[in-house]
Amino acid sequence: MPLEIDVLTLFPPMVEGPLRESIPARIQEQGLATIRVHDLRTWGLGRHRTVDDYTYGGGAGMVMRPEPVAAALAQLRRPDSIVILLDPAGRVFAQAVAHELATATHLVFLCPRYEGVDERIRSMADMELSIGDYVLTGGELGALVIIDAVLRLLPGAIDAASTQEESFATGLLEYPQYTRPATFEGVTVPPVLVSGHHEQVRKWRLRESLRRTLQRRPDLLEGRAMTKEEAKLLADVRMQARTEAAETQASADDTPQPG
Repeated sequence: MPLEIDVLTLFPPMVEGPLRESIPARIQEQGLATIRVHDLRTWGLGRHRTVDDYTYGGGAGMVMRPEPVAAALAQLRRPDSIVILLDPAGRVFAQAVAHELATATHLVFLCPRYEGVDERIRSMADMELSIGDYVLTGGELGALVIIDAVLRLLPGAIDAASTQEESFATGLLEYPQYTRPATFEGVTVPPVLVSGHHEQVRKWRLRESLRRTLQRRPDLLEGRAMTKEEAKLLADVRMQARTEAAETQASADDTPQPG
């Protein structure tokens, strides 16, 4: 059964454009997913299709009213739906969440605008998601990020090996990758990668994945359940890092100081 996605937004072209390109477009053409983008003003109030109003208690900006959202969800929501509100205070989106949503059959994304939403709208959502600790002008870009991450995980969307070895798939950052030329501006492809020895290549990739994670995202290693091989390789990586740091410090101490 293909994944169905409905997006509620005040600016449909912001969402429709990116979804007509590249992998998202191909996934839809293959029938793996169906995406419908709706203008929330369709359910707006009165002659002017109003969707926002001033906030009680005063303050800058406008707030999205609950009635249009409720009306839209009354029409779009199904028993199998997961309604997602994009909000900076929501659960931080991660690859694990993408895998979770990729098993769903119907996702509804609500993209807020203005200064946020009436608090009563939150009770209409099944989930609140944030793509990071910053504020955007609206929820459209966040919805696109999540949709793109979910679509590529659908069975048949892309080569399965691509999703198994990429960053975060195993809880680690992805290892360095190289292509031709073998040497570029003095930097040569690591010999192990052209050795033809598959086991050595696998071990090198795991070691470099651990090294990159330690250097750039050490938080991913905290509390992570390691295999014996990973624990040994990580210990080797830590030891090498300490040795290199000591050598760098010794070199700096030996450098003659001016004056």
